[in-house]
Amino acid sequence: MAIETRRREWLFLFTGVALASATGAVAAEYCTPTAKAQLTACRGEVVDDYYTATAICLNESNSGDRSKCNKEATAARDEQTQLCDDQYAARKAICARVGEGRYDPDFDEANFVSDFAHPGISNPYLPLAIGNTWDYASQTETDHIEVLSDTKLIDDVTCLVVRDQVSEDGHLKEDTDDWFALDRRNADIWYCGEEVKDYEIFAGDQPQNLELVAIDGSFKVDRDGAKAGIFVPAAPVRGQFFRQEYSLGNAEDVVDVLETHYVYGTRPELDELVPKALANHLCGAGCVVTRESTPIEPDSFERKYYAPGIGVFLETAPDSGEVNRLVGCNFDARCASLPQP
Repeated sequence: MAIETRRREWLFLFTGVALASATGAVAAEYCTPTAKAQLTACRGEVVDDYYTATAICLNESNSGDRSKCNKEATAARDEQTQLCDDQYAARKAICARVGEGRYDPDFDEANFVSDFAHPGISNPYLPLAIGNTWDYASQTETDHIEVLSDTKLIDDVTCLVVRDQVSEDGHLKEDTDDWFALDRRNADIWYCGEEVKDYEIFAGDQPQNLELVAIDGSFKVDRDGAKAGIFVPAAPVRGQFFRQEYSLGNAEDVVDVLETHYVYGTRPELDELVPKALANHLCGAGCVVTRESTPIEPDSFERKYYAPGIGVFLETAPDSGEVNRLVGCNFDARCASLPQP
């Protein structure tokens, strides 16, 4: 009996199909087994990292430094093990919202715009007209976003390139090309992937050139199992919950639509960190508010505020108090009179 039970468990894990139980009931699940497989992968990576760290410690000649190195390796192992468990719990919570079916969206080229110069349709919450720009400012960074005329063919779908450049103290910090597809049937914006480049400058370098330090979060649909998600629907519905990114272990953002008729003061819990003047300027007819999170970082989330015809005008991180607000744009009359920080 124990062997048969174990066989059913392994089949369930790797195929998502549960064999008939003693009562004859048959269930098919895929989301939770996917989360279980990711948990196994995460734990395996923790073990690999731990033994690599101990190998590094072995080569510390000073006994005190060697002891400190080993303690840090053990602490990092324990912390990462806990993170694996927290990520698994977060992924199971997502499964409870989206269901146990396979995630295999219909990403057929026939459904998408191929001529972005004459698309014939537009999403009010991300107006992808070539040349549109948005400028944002947070407490420490500035962010410039521009819709380019460049396109990429991804899994036979024509995707438009949107460049997102974040700067800090006048130096480029992040340079990302996002790739979006526009659904010709309903104007939903699909996420085809992103090329992420993180830079730093280092004291003492002459000249002070940018150094590429990371490409974390980069993904492309149809590469390494990545699949498309909905970046923003054209007609969001309160309570709607969907996957925005699907690159397992790398980019797994999900979106929860909290409100579709937000006006400052009507839902106080959503007013947290919101500049009243900015919201009043853009939300007279009501705005969309979403909660974006990822099981990869299960303890963090951000809220995004969308104004019709403008798109995102505010991003807030309640845990850290960070606010990233729209300070400029070039395609709507309201852009010229945006309240400034």
